[in-house]
Parts: sequence; structure tokens; C-alpha cells
Amino acid sequence: MNLLIIYTHPNHQSLNYAFLQKVIEGSSENPHIEEIQVLDLYEEEFNPILTFNKTKRRRDMYIDPQLEKYREQIKWADKIVFVYPIWWGRPPAMLLGFIDQMFASGFAYKDKGGLFPEGLLKGRSVVCVSTMKGPTHYLLYWLYNVHQVLMKKAVFQYVGIRNVKFFEFGNMENPNGKHAKKLNRIYQYFKKIQT
Repeated sequence: MNLLIIYTHPNHQSLNYAFLQKVIEGSSENPHIEEIQVLDLYEEEFNPILTFNKTKRRRDMYIDPQLEKYREQIKWADKIVFVYPIWWGRPPAMLLGFIDQMFASGFAYKDKGGLFPEGLLKGRSVVCVSTMKGPTHYLLYWLYNVHQVLMKKAVFQYVGIRNVKFFEFGNMENPNGKHAKKLNRIYQYFKKIQT
């Protein structure tokens, strides 16, 4: 299994970075994972801003040469792991800008003229590891977990990815938030995951 980890946090001293390290550590010890690639969107200085004009058209995003490297990584991956914080009930703008550009028509899906498109990223699975300042169940209690609905239904299922798992960790700014236990949970999950 090829594992692509997309990390989206500007601080390498953060708990998000610690979660990234546990994903890598557990995956490296997993005999079912053949190869791991890490894409750090901030380190990469990925430009999340969509630009459309006379020479750069939305319908041509799927062949944009500046995005070819990322398209190849997504095609290569059997499993895509997203590690990011939840800010204001949603992923960072950097990650949403990446999704806007990468999950483009012609690459991630194809319009068929019906109600739903044909997802072109079938066969892959996704794991989202996210953190937030508020309590773990805050989004579920107040917002009916729009974060998971957005990511699972409006993004991943739209492009054909049906197998989606979420790890959402709250109280991350609380020094007594049992961070070691949460980090170990991620390490153990990726050490044993098979598909």
C-alpha cells in the first residue's frame, strides 16, 4: 500500500506536527505499507488561491502543469492521510485551496450529465486526523459535525472515495488533555492498518 500524508499546519512545534510524526512512525513499522510520501503544504509554499483569467481557465485545471506533481502523488497513493487543525469549524484555507485545485473536473471526477458525476479517484481511502481547541464533541453538539459532512460527502464521496475515517481530537490547548494517549492511538492505528 502506498501512503500519501498531506500535512497542513504552519508550525512544526505544534501538536499537529506530533500527530504527523506518529502517522509516519506507525506507518513505517507497518508491513502492509510499502512506501510513504509526505506533502507539507506550508513547507511546499503551496498557493491555495484560485486564479482564472483568459489564459488560465477553470476547465483546464486538470492539466495545469504547476499541479502535475500533486496529481501524480494522488494517483500514486492507495491511502491519503490528511493531518490538519480544525479552525472555525473547518479545515485551514490552505487545505481547502489545495482541494479546490486538485479535485478538479477531468482529474478527480467527470461530469456525466446526470445528478452525480463519476468519481475518478475510486479505490482509494482517506484518513483525516484533526485537532481543535474546543472539546472533541463540540462540532457534533453545536454544528451537527459539518466538518465531517463537508469532507466525507461534499468532497471525498463526490470524487469516488467511499472509505473515509476521522480522528478528531479536542482540548488540544489544555496541558492536561491526555495528548500522549491520543498520539499513541494514532501510532497504533497506523502501525496495524491493512487497507
